[in-house]
Amino acid sequence: MKWITIFFALFIILIIVLADMGKLGLLRLVNQIPYGDKAGHFMLYGVLILLIDLTLFRLLPHPSTTLRTSPKLIAVISGLTLALLIGLEEASQQFFASRTFSLRDLIASYLGVIFFSWLALKCPHPALSQRERGESSRENSSTIG
Repeated sequence: MKWITIFFALFIILIIVLADMGKLGLLRLVNQIPYGDKAGHFMLYGVLILLIDLTLFRLLPHPSTTLRTSPKLIAVISGLTLALLIGLEEASQQFFASRTFSLRDLIASYLGVIFFSWLALKCPHPALSQRERGESSRENSSTIG
């Protein structure tokens, strides 16, 4: 999982660098699709935070150990960190002739981070308690018997 996360982050960095240089090539076709650019921001940054969160959750100690770190805290910290980096990248576009700052792109990116962070918390993992995933004890007792 760690390597997939690293390669996906490098893929996004490559897209950013190519866009800054005005050499997106085939990826420029995404802009021809209505709201394709916004969907791209939502999905790329969303999948990135999902991979980051799931990777970090795997590094958490098992809940039976004495040292516990909250997956929600991990998701919030990683989400805020990525949101800061996304904001800096979007703001930096004003310094490149081939790029333009877009508040809508920024909002789409942030919505992707929020949605996929929530999705990461819903994924089953030993470090996530049933309460943190939003499951009730009633739901679990009905599936046992």
